[in-house]
Amino acid sequence: MGSRPCNDGMECVLYSHVCDGEDDCRDGSDEQGCPNTCQQGEFRCSHGKKCIPETQVCDGRSQCQDQSDELDCPKRTKSCQHQCADGKRCIPKKFLCDGEKDCPDGSDEVGCNSVTAAPQSPVLTSTSACITPSVLCPGSALCISQQQLCDGQRDCPDGFDEKSCVVQCENPNDFLCGDQRKCIPRREVCDGRAHCPDGSDERQCQSADPTATSPTSVSNARSTLLKCRPGYKLCRDGLDCVMYSHLCDGEKDCKDGSDEEGCATQCKEEEFQCSHGNRCIQQAQLCDGQYDCQDQSDEADCSALSEGCHHRCDNNTRCVPETFLCDGERDCADRSDEEKCVGTCSITQYRCASGQCISEALRCDGYADCADRTDEADCTRPPHCPTQLRCPHSHECLQKKWLCDGEEDCKDGSDEKDCNTPPAKCREYQWQCEDISLCIPLSWRCDGKEDCYSGVDEDKCSQRKCPSHLYQCGSGECLDPHLVCNSFTNCADGSDEGVGCAQRNCSSPSAPQCDHHCVSTPYGARCYCAAGFRLQPRTLSCVDIDECNSSPQAVCRHICVNTHGSYTCQCHPGFYLEPDNKSCKSEEEPLLLASVQSELLVIGVHRGVLRLLSSANRPVFSLDYHWAQRRVYWLSPDYLSIRWADMKNSNSKGTLIKGVKSDFIAVDWIGNNLYWVNGLVGQILAVKLSNTVVSSQDYTVVLGEDLEQPSSLVLLPHKGLMLWSEIGSTPQIERSGMDGSKRKVVVSRDLSWPVSLSYDFLDKRVYWADEKLRCIGSASLDGDNIKILQLAETPSPFSVAVFNDRVFWSDTKRRTVRSADKNTGKDQKVLLKRPGQPFGLKLMHALSQPTVSSPCDHLHCSHLCLLAPEVRGRSGVPASSANPVLSGPTAVCRCPKGLLLSQDKITCSLPEESSFIVLLSQKTIYQINLHSMRHGGVSLRKMPDGRVLDLPGGNEASGLDVSMQNLSFYVSYAGRGPVDVLKLSSSRSTPGLTPAGQILKLKDGTVTAMAVDWVTSNLYWSSAERPDIHATSCYDGYTTSLLQGSLMETTSIALHPSSGRLCYAAVVMVGGKSQMEVYCAWMDGRNKAVLWRKSSIPTSLVFSNDGTVIYWADSGEGVISSIGVDGSGYKQFYTGPELLISFTHTANILLWVTLDKATTKLWFSDGLQPKQLWFETKTSVVEVRAYSNNSQSGSNSCSNNNGGCVHLCLPYPGGRTCKCGQGFYSISVASCVPLPPCPSGEEPCFDSSKCISSKKFCDGRVDCPDLSDEQDCSQSNSASFGTKSSNGRSSQHSSSSSYSSSAQKNYVIPVEKDTASCDLQRCNNQGNCITEGKVTRCQCLAGYKGEFCQEKESGQSHVSVILGVFCLLAVLMAAAYIFTKRRELASYRSRSTEKDTLMANMGLPCEQYDSDSQELDSSVDAKNLPLPLTTLQHS
Repeated sequence: MGSRPCNDGMECVLYSHVCDGEDDCRDGSDEQGCPNTCQQGEFRCSHGKKCIPETQVCDGRSQCQDQSDELDCPKRTKSCQHQCADGKRCIPKKFLCDGEKDCPDGSDEVGCNSVTAAPQSPVLTSTSACITPSVLCPGSALCISQQQLCDGQRDCPDGFDEKSCVVQCENPNDFLCGDQRKCIPRREVCDGRAHCPDGSDERQCQSADPTATSPTSVSNARSTLLKCRPGYKLCRDGLDCVMYSHLCDGEKDCKDGSDEEGCATQCKEEEFQCSHGNRCIQQAQLCDGQYDCQDQSDEADCSALSEGCHHRCDNNTRCVPETFLCDGERDCADRSDEEKCVGTCSITQYRCASGQCISEALRCDGYADCADRTDEADCTRPPHCPTQLRCPHSHECLQKKWLCDGEEDCKDGSDEKDCNTPPAKCREYQWQCEDISLCIPLSWRCDGKEDCYSGVDEDKCSQRKCPSHLYQCGSGECLDPHLVCNSFTNCADGSDEGVGCAQRNCSSPSAPQCDHHCVSTPYGARCYCAAGFRLQPRTLSCVDIDECNSSPQAVCRHICVNTHGSYTCQCHPGFYLEPDNKSCKSEEEPLLLASVQSELLVIGVHRGVLRLLSSANRPVFSLDYHWAQRRVYWLSPDYLSIRWADMKNSNSKGTLIKGVKSDFIAVDWIGNNLYWVNGLVGQILAVKLSNTVVSSQDYTVVLGEDLEQPSSLVLLPHKGLMLWSEIGSTPQIERSGMDGSKRKVVVSRDLSWPVSLSYDFLDKRVYWADEKLRCIGSASLDGDNIKILQLAETPSPFSVAVFNDRVFWSDTKRRTVRSADKNTGKDQKVLLKRPGQPFGLKLMHALSQPTVSSPCDHLHCSHLCLLAPEVRGRSGVPASSANPVLSGPTAVCRCPKGLLLSQDKITCSLPEESSFIVLLSQKTIYQINLHSMRHGGVSLRKMPDGRVLDLPGGNEASGLDVSMQNLSFYVSYAGRGPVDVLKLSSSRSTPGLTPAGQILKLKDGTVTAMAVDWVTSNLYWSSAERPDIHATSCYDGYTTSLLQGSLMETTSIALHPSSGRLCYAAVVMVGGKSQMEVYCAWMDGRNKAVLWRKSSIPTSLVFSNDGTVIYWADSGEGVISSIGVDGSGYKQFYTGPELLISFTHTANILLWVTLDKATTKLWFSDGLQPKQLWFETKTSVVEVRAYSNNSQSGSNSCSNNNGGCVHLCLPYPGGRTCKCGQGFYSISVASCVPLPPCPSGEEPCFDSSKCISSKKFCDGRVDCPDLSDEQDCSQSNSASFGTKSSNGRSSQHSSSSSYSSSAQKNYVIPVEKDTASCDLQRCNNQGNCITEGKVTRCQCLAGYKGEFCQEKESGQSHVSVILGVFCLLAVLMAAAYIFTKRRELASYRSRSTEKDTLMANMGLPCEQYDSDSQELDSSVDAKNLPLPLTTLQHS
C-alpha cells in the first residue's frame, strides 16, 4: 500500500514521508535510522534526511516531500526521455502512443495512429463525470465499474457495457483480458506493464520481492480501484492515498493536489491556523502537548501555560495540571511530575518520611497510618494493646483478624509467619485454585492473566482466538502473517510452515483477490486484513472492527470512539487522559470520607493524606456530604439525630434534626434536602436542609407503603431518582422518583443482604455490597447486565462507593477500607486499616455532585420541594429529532406531616380545626381529631388518642351516620333490622352514649345502606329484602318509598340536604346480568340519572361540602373515584393493593381504611400528594366517617316546621315535596289521611290511586300507576317487564311469585316514641303530643298556636290563675331551653379553637334555621324546577 507501520504500531506513514524531517509517527520512528549523508549517486532532499537516486531528480515527479528534487531543472536528465507538453512530467518513450494517457495533458497520445485489436472495443475513457477507473455510460450520467463490463448483466441504459464483448480471441495464443474487452499478445502478460484496461494481464504474477513496489503500480492504480488504509484519504484521481493529518498542510501530497483543495482560507474565531498551510484546529488543541499541525506550530512558543496545563513533560508532548504534581502517581512517562517533590504538611498534620501527611492525632497510636510506617517510629509511650497483639520489633498493634490474613502488618512480616492456613471454602461466585488456599472470582478464570499462585486458573481454557490480522498457530500463539511460510518455524507446533507454502501460495493462479493482502500459509493462500479490520464472512472484503462495542472497558476506561481501522480513547469532562492513552484521571483529587467506629476520617485517594475530621462518642453508621456547602452529614442511631460538620473547619459543627430514627441518610445537593431511611417502620423520609435545628415535625414521608425493611438509599438528584435496597423476606433493589413516584423493582436476583448502595456517574450503574453473599454487585439502572465480584478480601462488606474506574468498600471483619478496579476487581489497594470497625463510605468530589439548576428555585413551595423524575420531550411528549429530550429533573411541593397541600399545589396548611373522624367497630365508636396527625405523628403502630364510646347492648354494628344538630349517632346492626339512635352525653368528664330510641325497626331483613338527612332528621335507608330507597321520619316513624326502580341491592347512600340531592350505589340487572351503578336523584326520588357504570364494587358514597362532587370507594378495583353531580370531571385515586374497606372525605382530605391480613390501616391523602399511613391497629373497623363544622351546614325548604308537611318533607333543588307515610294518602299539599280499606283480597297502591289484587304484587306486570306493586320485589324470578315511568323513561323490572302483600303493608314495625321527645321535637316544646288513632298531633300550650305550636297568640287569653301560673312556668322552662340552644349556636358559629370534644364539634342546634330561612314551597313550585339531570352513557 506504499506505507509502513510506526514502531508503536499505532499508525502507518507513507514511505514518501519517511526521513522527510517531520515526525509523522507519534513515537518519531519514521525519522529514526535516517542516514546523515547520502551515498554517491544519490540526491538529498532539502527538508529532512531523505536520499533519492540522482536519476529521479528532475524527472517530472517529486520524490522529495518538499519537491526540492524538481526545482531548478532547466535541462532534461537521461531518464527524462519525453517531457509532457505542460512541462510538469517526464515519461519513457515506450509510454508514447500506447493508448493510455500518461501525461496529465494527454500530450503523449496526440498525433498517434490508432491500432486496436479485433474486434473493436468501445472507448473506455471516462469524462469528468466519472473518476478513474469508473466508466461513463454514453448518453447518461451513470458511472459503472470496470467489473461491470461484459459481466452478462446490462448496467448502462443503452446496453453499452455489454456491447462488443470478446468471447474468444481470434488468435488462440493471445490473452483475453478479464473484462472481455480486449485481446493482447501473450508476451505482454506479466511484463511489468498493464496492457488490459482492467490490469488483469499483470495479476497473479510472481515477484521476487513481495514488498517491492512493482513498476506497474501506477498503471494498475489507473485500472483498479485503490483502497486506502485507516487514517488515509484517497486522492481525487484515485492514484494515491494521503494521511488526514497532511490535508491542508500547505504541501501537495496528492499528484492532483486535491489534498490542498477546499481548505479554509481563514480560520474561525475559536480556531487556530497552522503556520504552514491552511489547516485549522480547535483552540483547545493548542499547547496541549500533542502535535495537531503538520509543522508542529500548535506546540511552538508555549511558554505561557494554558489553563489546566501547569507542567510539560514527555518531550513537550504532554501537559498536566498542578494537582498531578507530587501526588504519588506517575502521570508523565518520564516521571518528571514526581521529581523534586518537597512536600509540606499543615500545622495539624504529621509528615511521613515518604512525604505523606496524616493527622497529628494519629501519630503513635499503635497503628501505622503512613505507608512507610514512620508514624509509629520513635514513640515514647508504649502502644495500648496486649503483648500478644503487638509487633515484636516495632510500636505497632495488631487485631486478631490481621494475623495470617495474607497481608504484612508488622514491618518485619512476623504476623504472617508460621501460619496454618485452612483450606479456603469458595462461595457461589468464586473458583477454587489448585492449592485450595485461595478462591478467585469466576470472572478471573481464563481471562488471560494468572491469578492463582500456580497459574492453574489459566489452564484448560478454550483456545483464545487471535485477532483477525494475526495468524493462529495450532498451539495457540498469535503470529504476524509475514512470519508465516518464511522458512523459519515460529509456532511451537510448527503449524506456520509446511509443504503448502510452496504449492498453493499467493503467487498461484488460483490465489484469491484479497481486499487488503494475501498471506501464503501451509493450508493455502488466505486473505488477511490489516489491524483494526476483519474479513467479512464469505467474502474477500475487509470491514472495520468496532473495538468500542466488542470490549469497551478493555480498550478505554471512559469513552471509546471508533475510527476507521482503529479507535481513540477520550475522557469525560474534568478528567485527563493518562500516558497509557486509555486511563483517565480527575484534575482534583477525590477524597474518601470514611467512618471508623466513632471517627470521621478523610483520605486523599492519590496523595494518601489522612485527616481526622471529627470524633464522636458513638458509632457512626451512615454519612453523606454536600460539596457546594462543604458539609459532611452523619448519623448515629444512639443519638437519634442527624448532625453535620464542616469539611474545612472541624470545629464548625451542628445538628440538623433531633428525635428521628434512621438507618441511612442521603443528601440531595440540588433540591437541598436530606433523606433518610427508617427501616423499623419501613419509611423513606425527607427534611429541608437548614443552618439551624429543624423541628421533628417538619419532615415529610416520601414513601411509607410496602417497605418491609429498607436498608440503604442513594439519590440521583440530576435525574430526580432515588434507589434503595430491601433486606427483608424479599431482598431487592428498587427505584422511584425522589417524590416517591414511578416506583419499580430494579434488581431482584443475585441478592441476599444488600446493605449499601452507590451510583457510578460515569457508567450509569448502581453498585451494592451484599453482606451475606460477601460480594460487590452492579447493574444498570434498569437492572440489566448484572455483574458480581465475590472477592476473598470481602468477608463482611458494609459500605461501597465508586469513582472513576475504582470501587471502594469497607469491611467490618477485616477492619479495612480497600479499593480495586471496578470492572475486574483486580489491582487491589488497602487505603485504611485501623482497629475500629469501618462503616460508612462516601467518595467526595465535585464531579460526583454535578451542578444542575434546581427546579425548586422557580416553584416557591411554602415548605418542602422534592425533585421528581426528568420528563422526556417537551411537556411530556416523547422526544424526537424535532423534539429534543429535556434534561434535568422536575419538582413538586410537599408538606410536612399533618399538613395538607392546597389546590395551588404550592401552599401547605393545617386541616380544619373542627374536623375529626369517627370509626365504627362492631362494639365501639372512636372519635379522633385530625389535628393529631400534626402533633402525634403519622405511620403510627397504634390508634391515636381520642374518644372511645362503647355501644350499648351486645349487638354487632354494621353501619353508622351522625347528625351534628342532634348530637346523635344512628347505628345499624348486622343480622337484624333496627336502627338505633344514640345520644352523646354532655358530660366532658364521663362521655358516653345513651339510647334514645329506634328510628327504624324492620320486620325482616337487614339494613344494607343508610344516611341521615341532618335537616329533617329523616332516615334514608335500604335493606336486603327491600332494595329500594326508603325514607323514614324520625318523629312519627312514617315511611315512604322513593320508587327508584328495580334495584337488586343498594350498597351505599349519600345525602346533601342543602342542595336536595341524593346519590346511591346499587346492583341492577342489565341484559340479564347484574351490574353495579352509581345513581344520583333528588331527595324526593325524582330526576334519577346514572352517573357511572364502570365501577366494580362501589361503596362509601360521600358528597363534597358544596354538594357538587360525589366520591366513592371501589373495593374491587382499589380506587377512590369522584365525579361531578352533572356527570363531568371523573377522577381516580389509586389506594394500593390492600383490601379497601371504607372511605370518607372532608376538608379536602381523602381518608380510607384497608385490611391487610388481621391489620387495619387508615390512610389519608389530599389527592395531590402521595398517600400516607396515619396509623394501623388490630381493631376491626367496619366504617369510617369524617365531619367538621362545615360538614352539615346550610338549609333547604324543609328547614322550618318540616316544610309544612304533616308526615315527610323531602327536599329537592329549590323546593320540597310532602309525602305521606305508608298507609296514608295525600288529600292536599301538606295533609295526609289514612287509606280507605280495600276489598278483601286486595291491597292499595302506594299512591292510593286504586286497589289491586294482592296476587298482582310482584307478579312481573305493572298494575299501579306509581309502579309500587313491582317495587321491593325479590329477584328470584328473572322474568322482566317494561313500562313507562312518570318521567317518560323506560324502566325494567323483575317479577317474583314470592311476594307477600302483608309484608308490603307492614314491613316497617311502628316504633313507640318517647312522649317527651315528641313534645320537644314535633311541638317545639310548646305543646304536647296527642295520638288519636294513627294520627299524632300537637296540643299547644297557652299562648301558642299552629299545627306544630310554632306561632304565638297575639291576644290575651282568659284562663284561670292556676292555669296561668302553670303556663308561665312552662314558658320560662322553654325560654331557658331556647336560650341554652342559642348559646350553643353562637358557640358553633364562632368556631372556637378550644372545641376539643365531640359535643363542641357537633354543636349544631336546630335553631340555626331561623325565620330568615327561605319560604315553604307550594304545589306551584313544581312548575319552576331546576333543569333535570340527564342520564350519562359510559361505554
